[in-house]
Amino acid sequence: MRHEKNFESLPEKTCTIEKLVTIPEDVEKVINGQKTATRRNGIYADIGEVMTLKGKNFKVDAIYPQYLGDVTEEDAKKEGYNNLEEYKQAILGIHPGMRWVPKMRVWVHEYSPVNA
Repeated sequence: MRHEKNFESLPEKTCTIEKLVTIPEDVEKVINGQKTATRRNGIYADIGEVMTLKGKNFKVDAIYPQYLGDVTEEDAKKEGYNNLEEYKQAILGIHPGMRWVPKMRVWVHEYSPVNA
């Protein structure tokens, strides 16, 4: 299921694109090209939708489900972290009381800069 990035029909959005990347450090990582993906427990955008961060635009290229147990080192780097353990600790720190449950499904949002 991990690489099926272009679904014909995604579930309804559960939030808005403005809430996809909100942590100031993450915003800077996106702008600097260090972060090209965000995992959320719901869908925060539509494919092709544009997110604006500090006046710069980023287009959502793909949205697909993934289990936390399938997150790889490469995925953690796309999230802007040096390795998977660093990513796990950051996520658990952001969400007090959360456990890293391998069978928990999240939605991956991949995006890229829009060159004007």
